[in-house]
Amino acid sequence: MTPALLPRAHRTLPSRAERVLVALGGNAIQLAHDHGTWAEAVRQVRRTSKALAYVVRTGRELVITHGNGPQVGNLLREAELGAPEVPAPPMHVIDAESQGQIGYLIAQELVTALRRAGLRHSVLPIVSRTEVSGRDPAFRHPTKPVGQFYSAAEARRLRRTRGWTLREDRERGGWRRVVPSPRPLRWLEAELVRAMIDVGLGDRCVFVVCGGGGIPVVRRRARWEGVDAVIDKDRAAALVGRALDVDTLAIVTDVPGAALDFASGHPRWLGAVRAQDLERYWGQGEFAEGSMGPKVEAGLEFLRSGGRSLVITDIASLPAALEGRAGTRVSVGRGARGRARGRPGVVAAPERGAPGDR
Repeated sequence: MTPALLPRAHRTLPSRAERVLVALGGNAIQLAHDHGTWAEAVRQVRRTSKALAYVVRTGRELVITHGNGPQVGNLLREAELGAPEVPAPPMHVIDAESQGQIGYLIAQELVTALRRAGLRHSVLPIVSRTEVSGRDPAFRHPTKPVGQFYSAAEARRLRRTRGWTLREDRERGGWRRVVPSPRPLRWLEAELVRAMIDVGLGDRCVFVVCGGGGIPVVRRRARWEGVDAVIDKDRAAALVGRALDVDTLAIVTDVPGAALDFASGHPRWLGAVRAQDLERYWGQGEFAEGSMGPKVEAGLEFLRSGGRSLVITDIASLPAALEGRAGTRVSVGRGARGRARGRPGVVAAPERGAPGDR
């Protein structure tokens, strides 16, 4: 079997710089208490770009993906309010709009941060599509809440007039639209981006790809068709990592790392930890489904497919985490160091942030 046909985990590749995929989420783009203004987003992405520029300054190749929850929610609301005068676009078009919006913002601020660091790299956002299966069970059982809250009367009207599925959130008071969250199968632009990186463009260009998990599309006969759905951005990040032969997947969230006993009020933050231990903790239900669970699951999937290391941390800690001094760090085939309170791979850390993510 030729090297090109071997699974990536078993290939012998020429020496190259470490390739890092940073999956931005949580406070990296918009703070939880912000009003959602453009000025607020610029201010926060400017802070985020300083950490991203560090990755490039240390000689690593950088690829970025990002979440889009608040932005999609705002665009959906804009479309709803404007519907009496301007036809509302389908949700997959709004997904594309959010990729352009956030990609533009990252390009603006990261280029400035790179120039200040003495680097001449370009930043190239790419509108990205992700294939899903039209037979995915998620289309029969939508669960992902999007957009604003509605009263019971409004929910009944929207069911009747738009065919939406809405569910009541009793804790927060109101009804929200829920859409399918199918499993990502393939990133359609992967081959081209991989080719550009492999011929050396990764040394002078930062690619921004698969924002919000990618625009969900299904294959119908001889064409691709967009569908109204939300793809989990962390699962999509694992897909991107495999497609681009990434060494390190860094999942950026609102908290400094993954933790055991998070709900107890006395979390025990994981530092350096073995993959098999993290998988065991995940199987024991240590990571909540609505917050850290999908990140750990996606990270383990990335490692199983040949990735070398996984980092979970917040944006402020990203530079230190990449150097092994902060965050949750998982390396395949290497023993984990660091322990606290008698548990291997657990380190104490100050409690910060909240478990939610966008």
